[in-house]
Amino acid sequence: MIKEGNISPTKEEIHEETEVPAPVLEHIEFEKGDNVVYPHHGAGKVIKKESREMFGQKRVYLTIQINHNDMTVMVPSENAAIAGLRRVIDEKTVKKVLAVLRAGTSEMPKNWNRRYKHNRDKIKTGDIYELSEVVRNLAIREHEKGLSTGEKQMYTRTKKILASELMYALDMDEEQAEEHLDGILAKSAEKPAAKPKEKATAAKSNGSKAAAGKAKPKAKAKA
Repeated sequence: MIKEGNISPTKEEIHEETEVPAPVLEHIEFEKGDNVVYPHHGAGKVIKKESREMFGQKRVYLTIQINHNDMTVMVPSENAAIAGLRRVIDEKTVKKVLAVLRAGTSEMPKNWNRRYKHNRDKIKTGDIYELSEVVRNLAIREHEKGLSTGEKQMYTRTKKILASELMYALDMDEEQAEEHLDGILAKSAEKPAAKPKEKATAAKSNGSKAAAGKAKPKAKAKA
C-alpha cells in the first residue's frame, strides 16, 4: 500500500489492505457510476468494476477516479468497507455538516504541535463531522491568529477533501463547491467571539444578594 504523501498525481494506486484485520462491518455493494468517498483523499466516482488478477489472486476491483487531485484508486470490492469507502453524504447529512461549519470554534490545544496532532487524529477517523470541525477550527484560527506552515497545508488539504464531497452532495462543479465552502467559512470566521462572563462582577452581585437574603436570628423567648 502506497502511503499518503508519497502518491504521484495521475498514478494508479492499489489498496489491498491485507495487513488490516477485518472488523465486523456492514457490507456495501458499490457499482459503476456510484459517487463515493475514500478517506484522506476525498470524493470521487466509481468508473470501473471488474475482475482482475493481482498478486496471484483473482478479485473484483473498484476503480475510483478522484477528480480534485487527479488520482485513480483501485480497491478490492470485498475490502471496500475495511478501507473506509462509503457513499457520498445525503441531503439530511449535508444540513448537519453545514451546521457544524457555521458553529463557533471548539477548544483546541494552544501548542501548535499538540494542536496539529489533535486535528490529524480527528481527520484519521474518516468521520465527516470531525473533518468539518477541523476545517472550521482552522479557518477561524487563520482569521484570528494565523496558522503555522504545517497547519496551512492541513487546512488546504482538508478543505479540498470536504469540498470534493460537497460537490457531489450539492450537485455543483468543483469551483462552485469550493466557493460555497469558502463563503460559509468566511462568515464563521468573522463571527464575533462570545464575551467571557464577568465572573468578578457576578460573584460580587451574588454575594450581595446572599447577604441580603440571610434571615436575622430570632430572639429567644423570655421565660
